[in-house]
Amino acid sequence: MTFGELVSLGAVLCLLAGGCAAGGEARQPFGLADRAAWQIDGDFTDEFNAAGLDPAKWWDRNPEWNGREPGWFSPKNVTISGGQLHITMRKEDLPDLPKGYHTLTSAFVKSKAPVLYGYFEIKARPMRSRGSSSFFFYNSTPTLWTEIDVFEMGAGKPGEERKDHMNVHVFTTPEAPGKHWDKPTTWDSPVAFADDWHVYGLLWTKDALAWYVDGVERRRQENTHWHQPLFLCLDSETMGDWFGLPEAKDLPSTFSIEYVRAWKRRD
Repeated sequence: MTFGELVSLGAVLCLLAGGCAAGGEARQPFGLADRAAWQIDGDFTDEFNAAGLDPAKWWDRNPEWNGREPGWFSPKNVTISGGQLHITMRKEDLPDLPKGYHTLTSAFVKSKAPVLYGYFEIKARPMRSRGSSSFFFYNSTPTLWTEIDVFEMGAGKPGEERKDHMNVHVFTTPEAPGKHWDKPTTWDSPVAFADDWHVYGLLWTKDALAWYVDGVERRRQENTHWHQPLFLCLDSETMGDWFGLPEAKDLPSTFSIEYVRAWKRRD
């Protein structure tokens, strides 16, 4: 086989696998049939090939929140290596933390700009501990606070290894201030999520929301409330009431992301 044939074969395999990371090569939305209708949105796409987190795109913490107690969001737990973003949870006591934070640290990565509608994918492997691994969108204002959870996982908790929790929240609206409601759904995978890399996607349009795992639609619903620009977020939290607090033997544990990719419709 000639070099040119090898390049062509590589391009085909790349497209079949959901796109290529290298500059100039196509990166196609893995989960969508109408791929030609979409173009990459560079403002929310990152291959994590730089030495550190891109400060023009991302916060290495949540400026609005210190973390779910007792786990403190520590920027030092956000690292990049091997072309991957790593969000780590550790057992440690940092000095001078506010009351309620102790014993554990975790991390949060948040887009600096909000986005409204699009198709979003990450290739990721959740941490193997009771610390959560999450990919979600949210925005909180005094009059409007909504959230879309692409996934939340406690992949190290016995019984949770194959569970993908997908949800939507409405926390407050002008019509119903402070009235919180949600619509949770769980999809059970045939394999444990922490064992390998998988591609997780969200289609978000003015009409519908759809969730994908490895290019297969796993949930769909009408978009009744999620018309607010939201921030793209990746984080790990201590969710003691849900997954239980992480055990020392399982820490440190890491939620790794190979890429974040976003597309917007050409029209």
